[in-house]
Amino acid sequence: QVQLVESGGGLVQAGGSLRLSCAASGRTFSSYTMSWFRQAPGKEREFVARISWSGGSTYYADSVKGRFTISRDNAKNTVYLQMNSLKPEDTAVYYCAAVRSASYSVLPLGYDYWGQGTQVTVSS
Repeated sequence: QVQLVESGGGLVQAGGSLRLSCAASGRTFSSYTMSWFRQAPGKEREFVARISWSGGSTYYADSVKGRFTISRDNAKNTVYLQMNSLKPEDTAVYYCAAVRSASYSVLPLGYDYWGQGTQVTVSS
């Protein structure tokens, strides 16, 4: 089992940057596919980015491609989301999620473990 704790959210002006972190417990972190999702008020949770267990493969939602970068440090049991050129429509609670297998899922149901979320607010 793995526990996930996100950090790094906050308030930023449009065009600014933030880096989110997700720290995982457990000795098998490197076995997990990790993803970031987000949920805005009144909307469904949506996929943002995914990274393979090795970090060698990444995948992004079209809405964030070219602006966001997902990465991981398996020695530190941490996955990151660097967010640049932020827009007001990026405002949401951001969640990291994990599944213990190679996965290509972009659906929340495809993940077994979730963090508590961190709020990102982008002002115009």
